Amino acid sequence: MDTYSLIIGVSLIIIISFFFNIISKKTNIPSVLLLITLGVLIKEFAPASINVDLFVNLGVLEIIGNVGLVMIVLEAALDLKLTKDKRGLIINSFFVALIALVVSSFGIAGIIYYLIPGADSFYNCMVYAVPLSIMSSAIIIPSVGGLTGAKKEFMVYESTFSDILGIMFFYFLIGADQEENFGNIAIDIAFDITLTLVVSIVLAYILVFIFQRLTSQVKLFLVIAVLMLMYALGKKLHLSSLLIILAFGLVLNNVRIFFIGKKMQNWVSEATVKPILHDFHILTLESAFVIRTFFFVIFGMSITIASILDYHVALISLAIIGLLYLVRFILLKLIVGRDITPQLYIAPRGLITILLFFVVTSHKEFVIENFDAGILLFVVLISSIIMTIALIAHRGENVREVLLGQLPKIKIDKNKNGVDDRQDRINDNVESQDYNQFDKDED
Repeated sequence: MDTYSLIIGVSLIIIISFFFNIISKKTNIPSVLLLITLGVLIKEFAPASINVDLFVNLGVLEIIGNVGLVMIVLEAALDLKLTKDKRGLIINSFFVALIALVVSSFGIAGIIYYLIPGADSFYNCMVYAVPLSIMSSAIIIPSVGGLTGAKKEFMVYESTFSDILGIMFFYFLIGADQEENFGNIAIDIAFDITLTLVVSIVLAYILVFIFQRLTSQVKLFLVIAVLMLMYALGKKLHLSSLLIILAFGLVLNNVRIFFIGKKMQNWVSEATVKPILHDFHILTLESAFVIRTFFFVIFGMSITIASILDYHVALISLAIIGLLYLVRFILLKLIVGRDITPQLYIAPRGLITILLFFVVTSHKEFVIENFDAGILLFVVLISSIIMTIALIAHRGENVREVLLGQLPKIKIDKNKNGVDDRQDRINDNVESQDYNQFDKDED
């Protein structure tokens, strides 16, 4: 493929992805499904002159993936506004995300270990299980815009924590000594997290203090470059360097909390930080859009359609999905204990899951030869479809009405009030929601 054809192809994919976002907002269908479909179509119908496998197996993909992880964690941190009145909600969402991640990872590892031939290392099964246990904030945060109150905030916090904790857990498994038992690994993880947390907080204060004093108009990519440098150095030192990114985002977004007392408040100007924060939101949002676009398309290009028709793949995928929602149901009932719909069904797997699977394939010592990529496709697709149906139903609408919304509709007015009964149902559904009921600490 020549250079100009490649530029044309890349540009068209970004343009198509933009329209997919519009479709997603109007129908509640996650754009991930549309992007994966686009990737499958490219693979099946691309001209013979285009070597699809070349794009799927590019070594630079891991570099892009690491950049994507940094941008995703930074974007998530910039969405976390810490306030005292949200303390209970934040704690609940953190524990739901943490316990669900750990329990689901062990459960999925067991399914892979017993149901996939050749998966004779439980440790390797855990490496595969962790990405499947991580919720996708890249899908959830844009999708829960129709929710309000505690339910929306809970999903934003939970999906963010799931991303961050899952990524750290995964990289600890990748870097840990496989011969150690899980107890020793847990101790190593706790020590590394404590050390990294101290370093991260100190660096976050320093970075915010310095960058809010820069007068140059060109400074956002300087900040990104410094964060990427800190991330790479942390990885070299076997630290959970994503905590550095998280800490920086949290401090930047919550200067009033982290810079307390008259002396510390003189170190930072909230009026100066505010436009920097706004610019960072735009930068991370745009970057995440591009990264999400190409990774889902490339994932679609890596899928073999025949694997979807394999009953063994379908059986394993359904077992994994069943486990994920069972664990989620139990945790929400125990920790939240109130109205748990539709958040019970908002648990899609997506960008992080796919990014980490690309990382697994680059570490040959962890690869399970008989693990079919169709399992990943099933879990991503079905969890996204379940979320779509739940969100549409929660709005008081019928799934068919949303998907076929452009077709002519017959007005139904049984109560003779001049308004379509379906609109009455939507209004009643919205007005009757008790948003504070979801958070037990607000009683």
